[in-house]
Amino acid sequence: MIGFQESAKPVSEEIKLAYFGGSAFRITAPSGLTVMIDPWRNPPWGTWNWYLYDFPEVEVDIGISTHAHFDHDNLHSLHASTLLDRLIGRYEFADVAIIGIADKHVSDCSHADVDWSGLTRKLTPMETRPPNNWRSFDNTIIVIEVGGLRILHWGDNRPNVSDDIWKRIGEIDIALLPIDGSQHVLGYEQAADIRQKLSAKVVVPHHYFIWNVTHRASTLGPPDEWMGLQSNTKWAETGEVSLSADWVRKQKDLSFCFGENVAFELPDLAGDKERADRA
Repeated sequence: MIGFQESAKPVSEEIKLAYFGGSAFRITAPSGLTVMIDPWRNPPWGTWNWYLYDFPEVEVDIGISTHAHFDHDNLHSLHASTLLDRLIGRYEFADVAIIGIADKHVSDCSHADVDWSGLTRKLTPMETRPPNNWRSFDNTIIVIEVGGLRILHWGDNRPNVSDDIWKRIGEIDIALLPIDGSQHVLGYEQAADIRQKLSAKVVVPHHYFIWNVTHRASTLGPPDEWMGLQSNTKWAETGEVSLSADWVRKQKDLSFCFGENVAFELPDLAGDKERADRA
């Protein structure tokens, strides 16, 4: 970090975008500076899991969490020099600027296959609805300016944000949106509306089920149905891709999905028949 502080000379003309399952992405700046957003963990109460194993050991320069839910807040597992937990405001370092915009987690899940927010209110004392929601239902929308691009990570934010929030976000080149087959966070129509308001050139779904990463108990679905409804699609062949600003700006309503590709080596699950049957 001292080296980046003294000089952030570009070593590439491109950025790298890597997917780690869940809502976790690593962005590598042209200087080589790395940023990890929303690393996941299993629920701390230990009665059921979302993930088949622990988050991989990853060394990054900056770690970010959008909100205090287990599938987004595993910052303590990162080998990171700087941690930005629910950042609100602007942070700049080397060739990266990170903007955190305060808003609220989705609390109306009537569009989803499982109304988990309503069930949470019925089965626990937790209030999910603003303005008296518990702290874990606050959310920060993250915008990263890097390599001539503006990349948005929605976290689990509610879709119906105010005009002030839209102004603070501005136009986006790449939008990382929580989209899955169960419509757990965003409904398909909500995602389409957000995409239009952002004028995003590329939308990347996340927060979806991957057979050898995610438990069925998560109730999440794969992204295939949503991708099948889009007019312009591309599937990644690996868990990490290099993107230039020129290429991104030439895209029109591209839906780009990592599918089952993740940017770390998966444990061998071939001996577990239940998990293998999901393939």
